[in-house]
Amino acid sequence: MIILAATPIGNLGDASARLVELLGSATVVAAEDTRVTQRLLAGLGVENRPRLIALHEHNERDRASELVELARDQDVVVLSDAGMPTVSDPGFPLVEAAAAAGVGVTVVPGPSAVLSALAVSGLPTDRFTFEGFLPRKHGERTSALRALAAEQRTMVFFESPNRLAASLADLASVFGADRRAVVCRELTKLHEETRRGTLRELAEWAADGVRGEIVVVVAGAPAREADPATALEQVLALVADGTRLKDAAAEVAEATGLSRRELYQAALDARRG
Repeated sequence: MIILAATPIGNLGDASARLVELLGSATVVAAEDTRVTQRLLAGLGVENRPRLIALHEHNERDRASELVELARDQDVVVLSDAGMPTVSDPGFPLVEAAAAAGVGVTVVPGPSAVLSALAVSGLPTDRFTFEGFLPRKHGERTSALRALAAEQRTMVFFESPNRLAASLADLASVFGADRRAVVCRELTKLHEETRRGTLRELAEWAADGVRGEIVVVVAGAPAREADPATALEQVLALVADGTRLKDAAAEVAEATGLSRRELYQAALDARRG
């Protein structure tokens, strides 16, 4: 079986008893960086010395089949340097290959920089989207942000401290300088910092340089006032494509904030007319 195990994102005290027990008995560990894993074992007081196999972004597709075959007969623990494997870290090709081969995959949950930043941000948490790292180049980054400009859910990004100021400036340019945002730095570590403000304010703050692991949380775009006539056209188009009227009205209502019942009735009237 493949076992995806979350590791501390900073504070070793966040390691679960289950993680320590797992590492204490593991025979094979696929690790993003074997040196980091060796330090983790030492820091947790784990005396077990499992076979360590490097699994990183440059070799994970080539290694996937080998690890899947190993996992047919024994447990293979998968670790990233911090947090949950597969989430902006190596592991997805392995899970994909295991699923295709019928090999079991399970998880030992634990710390998450995404959820930790979202929780402390003070921004809406009921609906959110995780966007990982933004592109490195300015042009590609602004193109990616334009595609998100109308996103109404809270957005969570990872960012390098070296690119933080440029990314915040681009966010301010594309989303609007007054959009609310939060920069979380060094979560769970000694110098943890959560800085809130507008994108303009945060870009100005970051211009002097920032160190550490960074997570950026940005408020979603304000909801646009929906046009009932356009919404009705969307419902009728969905119905024409084979969606049940009830489901089409519910889908458009959720996207626009309009009344599902009123959209349903309007569509009925339009079809009768």
